[in-house]
Amino acid sequence: MASRDVAGCAAELRPRYQAAGRAEKGRLLTRFCEVTGYHRKAAIRLLGPRGPSRRTGRGPGRPRRYDAAARTAAVTVWEASGRLTSKNLVPYLPTLVEQLERHGELALEPAPRAALLALSAATLDRTLRPHRRRLGRQPRAGAGEPGSLKAQVPVRTFGDWADVAPGAVQADLVLLCGETTAGHYLTVLVTVDVATSWCGLRAVWGKTYDRVGAALWHTRAGLPFPLRELHTDNGSEFLNDGLVRWCRKEGIRYTRGRPYKKNDQAWGEQKNWVAVRKLIGYDRYSTRAAHAQLGRVLALAADYLNFCRPVRKLVSKERDGARVRKRYDTARTPYQRLLAAKTLTAEQRAAVETLAARINPVALRARLDHELRALWALADPPAGRALGEPGL
Repeated sequence: MASRDVAGCAAELRPRYQAAGRAEKGRLLTRFCEVTGYHRKAAIRLLGPRGPSRRTGRGPGRPRRYDAAARTAAVTVWEASGRLTSKNLVPYLPTLVEQLERHGELALEPAPRAALLALSAATLDRTLRPHRRRLGRQPRAGAGEPGSLKAQVPVRTFGDWADVAPGAVQADLVLLCGETTAGHYLTVLVTVDVATSWCGLRAVWGKTYDRVGAALWHTRAGLPFPLRELHTDNGSEFLNDGLVRWCRKEGIRYTRGRPYKKNDQAWGEQKNWVAVRKLIGYDRYSTRAAHAQLGRVLALAADYLNFCRPVRKLVSKERDGARVRKRYDTARTPYQRLLAAKTLTAEQRAAVETLAARINPVALRARLDHELRALWALADPPAGRALGEPGL
């Protein structure tokens, strides 16, 4: 039946349908669906009351629970969290709201505050959908294998990381090389603790093994816990005699993944996207000014990821035929996971708690965005285009 005919039929039947009793409504619905081909629920909505009800003063459907103040606050906390996914943000909402209120970044009346904290992940996604659609995009932009050293470094696969304690760290190198790996360019050393997701970020001048080794030394000095295990890929910037000897001297267990098996470094690979590609992009950087600015950006990004960005960890995975069911724990920040692990000394715990108390998520994010814009301005021009030459 044509839509015009359906509308006419519905307009003619609507007064009779609304005045009928329960049994008569059922018979009218059945006949209407047979004639028009409509689904029964669609027919109920079409024949139901139009406009506000005389009794309740509102239109049909469930009343809106979240007012404008709660929706505005949801956008504020989402932006302050670095635009987290809803499933990660909802468990972190009480902590984040308390932080923002303590630093004067958020002031809510009791009703919208309670509504904000009661948001489910699905409702938060619906609330944020109009705001997400208005957002623009951020700018986006092989090592030789060492021979006999592979025999000295044991392989550790993705299945060998169950129940590890803080101090088991995966490391990877992210190249800021643009569209080609030829010539000199900056890199980022990304380290992530498997147990707590604590992230370390270091700007590296190139990718030679001595500079990467120095960045690892500084990363170890900045960790709030002892480095017990180090796991890398098979690149020569990691798998070299200097790093192997250093790990043996310091009592650090050094392992590597299998070639071309990125899942063996799954935690490091995941952090590459969140900590580098999503923030900085894919442009090429090669100057001293860019190196200094990159260091400032990474210092802020590490604090933001460790203290303000909760993550979920996989608890179990079950396969039922072609279906895989994954279960995750409650999202918590690396800082919260580190305190829950109870492996820090009293001095280490006091130092980390003091740093956490000073962090204002909104101010930290604003400063990070400011430094990122300064870094993007220092990117090398694309290959084949002179500096200052306009693009297409």
